[in-house]
Amino acid sequence: MPTGEFSLREIPFSHPGSWFDVSPVVAEATYADDLHLVSHRHGMHAVLALVPESGGERAAVPAGATPSALTWGSGDRRITAAYAGPDALRIAGRGLALRIRAAELTLTPFTGTYFFADPVDGSAVFTSYETGHRYRVTVLSGHVRHVGAEALGTAERAVVLSGDSWEAVLEELPGAREPYVPGAAFDAVVAAAATAFTAFADAVAPWRGERTPAAELACYVLWSAVVAPSGFVGRPAVLMSKHWMDKVWSWDHCFNALALAAGRPELAWHQFQVVFDHQDDRGALPDSVTHAEVLRNFVKPPIHGWALSRLRGRLPGGLPDPARAYRQLAAWTTFWLDHRRVPGGRVAHYEHGNDSGWDNATPFAVERLVQTPDLAAFLVLQLRELAVLAAGLGDGEGAARWRAEADGMLAALLDELWDGTEFVSRSATTGAVQGGASLLELMPIVLGEHLPPGVRDEVVAGLEAHLTDIGLATERPGSPCYEADGYWRGPVWAPVTVLIEDGLRRAGAVSLADSVSARFRAVCEKSGFAENFDALTGDGLRDRAYTWTAAAYLLLAGDAEAREALSEK
Repeated sequence: MPTGEFSLREIPFSHPGSWFDVSPVVAEATYADDLHLVSHRHGMHAVLALVPESGGERAAVPAGATPSALTWGSGDRRITAAYAGPDALRIAGRGLALRIRAAELTLTPFTGTYFFADPVDGSAVFTSYETGHRYRVTVLSGHVRHVGAEALGTAERAVVLSGDSWEAVLEELPGAREPYVPGAAFDAVVAAAATAFTAFADAVAPWRGERTPAAELACYVLWSAVVAPSGFVGRPAVLMSKHWMDKVWSWDHCFNALALAAGRPELAWHQFQVVFDHQDDRGALPDSVTHAEVLRNFVKPPIHGWALSRLRGRLPGGLPDPARAYRQLAAWTTFWLDHRRVPGGRVAHYEHGNDSGWDNATPFAVERLVQTPDLAAFLVLQLRELAVLAAGLGDGEGAARWRAEADGMLAALLDELWDGTEFVSRSATTGAVQGGASLLELMPIVLGEHLPPGVRDEVVAGLEAHLTDIGLATERPGSPCYEADGYWRGPVWAPVTVLIEDGLRRAGAVSLADSVSARFRAVCEKSGFAENFDALTGDGLRDRAYTWTAAAYLLLAGDAEAREALSEK
């Protein structure tokens, strides 16, 4: 059973399928004094504050969590919460009261939280304009006091739970529901959550042990970030975070799919497909998908051919629907070939750094419409994967056509973006060289065995110049554009670490691949699963519960354990 406690300032307490969590993080980089119920419907919204009390005053008691339970205080002065399901939080207290109050004091005709005592079943109900849902508190034992029921305007609206010992359930509802009837005792609820998480971790990371001390927490970050189908999210989906990065972006999902593939193959395939569900009639994928919106003003890099090639090897039995995957990938690739190449041009371009996923990387500092070598390399891999899929479906002619396209794209990459000593980025309109010290321009290492030996050796040398004690800096340290917390101008990121590590191995640069893997795993074990890391200190930066970081750790650690097992034979 899971026993490791984690900091709620770093990782929210949640449960698979739930659209809410409990955390002090109430907005981007904003930490409240008290834990809150935070919803991720229609964006991130702190709906209810959860405030322990003693003698009618706020009790300054510590809070911590394990995968199965959240606890304020200890011993005979303790409140414990556990998920009885995706939309039901059971809460039990002894020696402390709990005030559950609307986080926003002001109610208007369009914003805020209305509160009333339901005369039908005696429950207390908070209705939120921001989330479009209700939050019902049903007392199972103990005393309850209502504050501000039916109040309008600015007022406190709260439920206070108290008594020598007490218990209640807090539910998220879309509308009316039958009165809550507990199906199990509180301790059994905690035990069931622990059992469910352990089963997930055993499936996803059966290899975890002393050499992989962060594996169980990485599993929790993924497990707890799953949401049930709702709104535009048509499948069970892993959000990038249940902090403020609460979306599915159209390249992040690939890494989560890969980490889940061997142990939870159905959930893994849902992760790959959840974005393709919104592919448009030109083949483009959206930038991101959330409960309430699908954004199409940008796209994300075409790493999906690379991801599919890895999924074929990781999913038990291979791809569940190769024909569907082939159609989707062909349309996505055709989008780039037809709509992102200037007339007569051979290589595609991004229209903004956001398209690349490297939003503010230095190749986009002067101009935004840029032909970058990573894009051409990803398309080579995507075209090669289409050839493999076509051949598997018995379409020899299609396979030959895609292979020819791949060879042509590789030739174009080398002819137009290799200057004889390094890869460069060029303006899509003038051809002028852009950038200069970004890791982005070394991403053709993803081609691995397909790179000519001389080019490969130069790229490997370039990567060594980016490798710090922490990992691969996205802007070379010493560059005038390097920034410790510069987003894609310095910090170490999970996705490019995984892509580069894989390419290095396929290119035969095994020693460097081992160093890249080991250093990234070490920083996760030191600093958790932050969105990115300071490349010199290893400090976690930005959102601190990022699922693709946890997924990257699981991928790299699992592969390292497999290599270790082979070496011990």
